[in-house]
Amino acid sequence: MYMNIIDSYNFGQVVVNGKRYTSDVIIFPDRVRDNWRRKMSHQLCLGDIAEVMTESPEVLVVGTGASGLMKVLPEVEQSVGAQGIKLIVEATGKACPTYNQLCHSQKVIAALHLTC
Repeated sequence: MYMNIIDSYNFGQVVVNGKRYTSDVIIFPDRVRDNWRRKMSHQLCLGDIAEVMTESPEVLVVGTGASGLMKVLPEVEQSVGAQGIKLIVEATGKACPTYNQLCHSQKVIAALHLTC
């Protein structure tokens, strides 16, 4: 089974399977969506993860930025929980190893804010 692995993360960039991304990303098991934009840059609302929700992951790991400035709105927490998806919200530096650890045994998607 093919899976995406995060090789490294530094402020403003993440390397996934050897490819460097310099904009926010959503890492799916089979692809990476780069240039991920949110309606409001430091808030994660439900519309921002519509594509994630259609994939029905077991776990959604949200990287809130280097300093954790991106906030996950309550509507996201409620909707994700209602679908039985485990939500893990961490600063991106912690979210990357969390994703790597879980992706070997579960269907995990990571939505990562790379700055702030």
